[in-house]
Amino acid sequence: MTFGPRQSSFAPRQSDGRQLTSLAMPIAMTQLAQVAVSTTNIALMGTLGVRQVAAGGLALVLFNQIRTMCVGLITGTGNQVATVVSRRDRNTRLIEAEVREVVRSSFVIATMAGLLGGAVLIGLGWSLQWLGQDAAVLAEARPMMVALAPGLVPCLWFQVLRQYTVGMQRPQALLLVTLGSVALNVVLALGFMHGWAGLPELGLTGIGVATSLVFLITFGVFWVMVRRDSKLGATLPLRMWPVRMSTVRDELRLGTPIALTYGSEAGMFSVLALVMGSLGAAALAAHNVVYQIVYIVFQVAIGLSHGASILVSKAVARDEFTHARSVAWLALRYSAVIVAVTGIAYVAAPDWVLRPFLADSDTATVELAHGLLLIAIVLQLFDSAQNIGVGLLRGLKDTKAGFRLSLVGYWGVGLPTALLLAFPLGLGAPGVWWGLTAGLATTAVLMLRRYFTLLHTREQQHPRVLAGSLGH
Repeated sequence: MTFGPRQSSFAPRQSDGRQLTSLAMPIAMTQLAQVAVSTTNIALMGTLGVRQVAAGGLALVLFNQIRTMCVGLITGTGNQVATVVSRRDRNTRLIEAEVREVVRSSFVIATMAGLLGGAVLIGLGWSLQWLGQDAAVLAEARPMMVALAPGLVPCLWFQVLRQYTVGMQRPQALLLVTLGSVALNVVLALGFMHGWAGLPELGLTGIGVATSLVFLITFGVFWVMVRRDSKLGATLPLRMWPVRMSTVRDELRLGTPIALTYGSEAGMFSVLALVMGSLGAAALAAHNVVYQIVYIVFQVAIGLSHGASILVSKAVARDEFTHARSVAWLALRYSAVIVAVTGIAYVAAPDWVLRPFLADSDTATVELAHGLLLIAIVLQLFDSAQNIGVGLLRGLKDTKAGFRLSLVGYWGVGLPTALLLAFPLGLGAPGVWWGLTAGLATTAVLMLRRYFTLLHTREQQHPRVLAGSLGH
C-alpha cells in the first residue's frame, strides 16, 4: 500500500459537503445495519403483546447501554489509524506494521470488553428486582438478556472493522449487508419465536438468540468485504496477536473517556427506562417504542459525528482553523434537516410511524406514544447536536472534556429534571422525556461551546497568528 505526499494547499479540494457526506453516509448505514435489527425486534415483540414489548425493550435498552460503552472504548481506533497513515517521516512498511498493531490492539480490547459486558448484562437480569420493576416483565426479560449476551463480542468486532475502514478513509458502503441482516433477523427471529422449520419454540427469548446469530454473521460478511478490498486487505491483521501493551494502553487512554461519555448518555436513558417501568407496563412499552424510533434517526447523527471528526482532524493538522469551524456548522445544519424531516412525519402521521410497533388495540400505550413522539422532535435536535459535539472534540483529541460535560448535562440537569417533572409535578411519562430533553440540550450547548472555545484558543496560540500580532 502506498501513501502519497501531503496534498498541496493549492490543489483543488473536494467540497466539505461532499466529503462529509462520503464519510458520514457509509458510517450511518453501518450503524443502521445494527439498529435495523433491534428495530425489527421491537416490531416482532409487538406481535406478542404489550408485556413482551416492555420486557424485550428493557433487555434491548440495557444491551445497548453496555454495547455503547464498549464501542466507546474502540471508537478512537479510527483516529489512531488516521494519525499513523498521515505520518510522512516513516516508510510504507513501518506505517503498515503500525496500523496492524493498532487494529490488533482494538480487537483485543473489543473481545475483553464483550466478554465482560455480556457477564454484566446477565447479572443485571437478576439485580433489577430490587429496583421496583414489574416481576412479570422481568421474568420475560431475563432469558432474552442471556440470549443477547453472546452477540456482544461479534458486534464489537464489527465496530473495530468499521473504525479501521474510517481511519483509512475508505468507509465501506453496507447497504446490502444492512438489508440482508434485517431480512435474516426476521426469518431467524420468527423461526425461534414460533418453532418453525424444526427450531425450538422460544417465544420472546428466540428474538435474542436470532439477534446474536445475526451479529456474528454480519461480522463475518463485513470481514470478507474488507479482506477483499485491495487497499484495506493489505493492512488488515489476520489474528489478534502479538500485541504490545503500550499500544493497548494508548487506545484505552483515548477510548476510556469516550466510553464514559457514551455511557453517561446511555446510562441516563437506561435509568429513565427503569423510571418508566415504575410507572407501569404501558409507559415502559411506549418509552421503548419511541426511543427505538429516535434511536434510528440518531444513527445519522453518529455518521455525521464521525465524518466531521475526521475532517476536523485533517483541518487542524493543516492549521486550517476556519475550515474546522465551517465543518462543525455544516454537520449541525445537516442534522437539523434530518430532524425537521422526521419531525414532520411525527406530526403528520404519528399512527403510521407507530404502526410497525404497536397494535391499535393497545389504546393506553398508543396515546402515551403519541405524546412522546411530539417531545421527540425537540429531543432529537439536541441529541444529534451533542453527539456531533463529541465527534468535534474527538477531532481535537479532547476526549476527557466530553465526559465531564456529559455528567453536568445528563446527571446534573437531565435526571433531576425528569424526576421532578414526572413525580412531584405529576407529568408522568411526558415529564420524564422533557427532563431527558433538558439534559441533552444542556450537554449540546456545553460540548459545542467547548469546541469553538478550544478552537479559538489554538488559533490564537498558533505561531503564524502570534507572529502577526508581534509584527504589529
